[in-house]
Amino acid sequence: MSRRARPASAAAIPCARCGRPIRRTARGRPRKIGCERCGYLLYDYPRPCAGIVVMKGDAILVLRRAHPPRIGCLDLPGGFMEAGESVESAARRELAEETGLTLGAVEPLGFYWDHYTLRGFGHFPTMNWYFIGNWRRGTPRAADDAASAEWVTLSTLGSPRGELAWRHMRDVFRDVRRFSRGLSRALRPV
Repeated sequence: MSRRARPASAAAIPCARCGRPIRRTARGRPRKIGCERCGYLLYDYPRPCAGIVVMKGDAILVLRRAHPPRIGCLDLPGGFMEAGESVESAARRELAEETGLTLGAVEPLGFYWDHYTLRGFGHFPTMNWYFIGNWRRGTPRAADDAASAEWVTLSTLGSPRGELAWRHMRDVFRDVRRFSRGLSRALRPV
């Protein structure tokens, strides 16, 4: 194996231009991701993500991740934003893709920093915006990135029932508890 060859077990991220493995700069701000062969360069900026907390009485909808990273861990409906999409549209799209549910009125819940890890590449920062809304009807069906969907009471959120997929979720749950105590008129069940 040559000095530059990577072990077969490590996943390499291919260059968008030539297909060779790309590398991250070790120093400097902002960090860069580039290809030594063709010179392709991209700045390692945070990736925007959006999600929705669905409330049903004193419970919220949580998912179990079906794929790496963090397979089997508890997660909330959400994911990476697509180009040209508003934050709320991205959150609603992810909810529909992962559970088949749609919601009426939603309100912003908060913004949370975190990071996402790719095996063989490392991690990149994520900017996570969440909305909150009330379940109205329908049965959540796990799909896309979700292996299962379940309703968990606010009192048990963050308990040892399961490992959380992302570090920022404890802060989301804290804000959900605060929000539920002063739930806005628009979201109160009828």
